[in-house]
Amino acid sequence: MHEGIHVALAAERLGSLWGFPITNSLLMTWLVMLLLIGFAVFFRRTLALIPGKLQTGVEWLFEGALDYMSEVLESEKLAKKFFPLVATIFLFVALANVLEFVPGVGSIGLVHADEFFPLLRAPAADLNFTLALAMISFFTIEVTGIAMLGFFKYSGKYLNIHSPIGFVVGLIELMSNFGRLISFSFRLFGNIFAGEVMILVASFFLPYILPAPLMAFEMFIGLVQALVFAMLTLFFIKLAIMDPHTAH
Repeated sequence: MHEGIHVALAAERLGSLWGFPITNSLLMTWLVMLLLIGFAVFFRRTLALIPGKLQTGVEWLFEGALDYMSEVLESEKLAKKFFPLVATIFLFVALANVLEFVPGVGSIGLVHADEFFPLLRAPAADLNFTLALAMISFFTIEVTGIAMLGFFKYSGKYLNIHSPIGFVVGLIELMSNFGRLISFSFRLFGNIFAGEVMILVASFFLPYILPAPLMAFEMFIGLVQALVFAMLTLFFIKLAIMDPHTAH
């Protein structure tokens, strides 16, 4: 095996299934999905009229988030409609970022041709995952804006032919809108991948001093990034459904 620090920008391919590549970040994604689905099934079976501590805590968190979304969107109906999306984004990204620091993730893997391939890798450290998540958020925002305002009224936010200044401002808004794909995906990817590299370097030079506090810090950063992604999705949905004359 090669000595020193090895950093792989792309997720390592472990094999294929029916011609579809299976990477370590994809395996981690499936694991996070199974954990969330398993918890949902378990929580559903333990629901009771007189809630226990777990049910009370979960209901308190969900009710608080739903009330906040209702306040932002100024509609309880819209909040209930988009709550599953926003909550799923936060829970999925947060859990994936926390599991990154579970013993075995990144350290257990396969050795092939003197190269070590970790079996699991943080999904957000793979640009494919963050870009796919950004596309889901982006298209949800755009479709919501068109559905709520109508195609012509919504496009009027970006194609203003009534004045030269309005036309230029509209084009800038349009480019900024498409720029969300880049900002969404690279913000999450950059923070998580940079954290992995920083911990790897710290483990190489000061293995018994720096890794533990850095892991705690990066775990906090992972939770913050999950919250940022979910909140930006919510706020951009709010902007998308606003009337063109009040959106600015």
